[in-house]
Amino acid sequence: MVMKKHKKRIFGFLCSFLLLASGVLYFGLNYVPKSLYNMQEMKSGEVESYYVNQWCTPSFGQKEFRLWDTTRVDCLTKEYAIEFDFAKKWAESVGQSLYYAKMTGKKPAIVLILTDLTDTKYVKRIERLDKDIQIFLIKAF
Repeated sequence: MVMKKHKKRIFGFLCSFLLLASGVLYFGLNYVPKSLYNMQEMKSGEVESYYVNQWCTPSFGQKEFRLWDTTRVDCLTKEYAIEFDFAKKWAESVGQSLYYAKMTGKKPAIVLILTDLTDTKYVKRIERLDKDIQIFLIKAF
């Protein structure tokens, strides 16, 4: 009788665990970052400066804007201080965009260059920070 109770509890625990794990897996795999809807496609295999030159035209903003401390904003617009980086360098781009925004009085923004479909995980990491960083995406694969 006691053994049946333990088996029922273990079975109930396993069922609950499996349901919870499958839900987490389902939502984790089906999560689409908000910024993927406005992704721009560009040629793959290029260096970062290629994307800056293609994206930050003179009518849009100023490329390589130099600050007083000799750091350079990749693209400075009327509204944003934008940092360009490949997705794997997401943390570095966050720090730079926040710094440039503070130094220029503009809003922080990042243009993240995705070179693989799995790079969306880096977009999710930036969105989780909740620092009001505008994210623009370039699909380069």
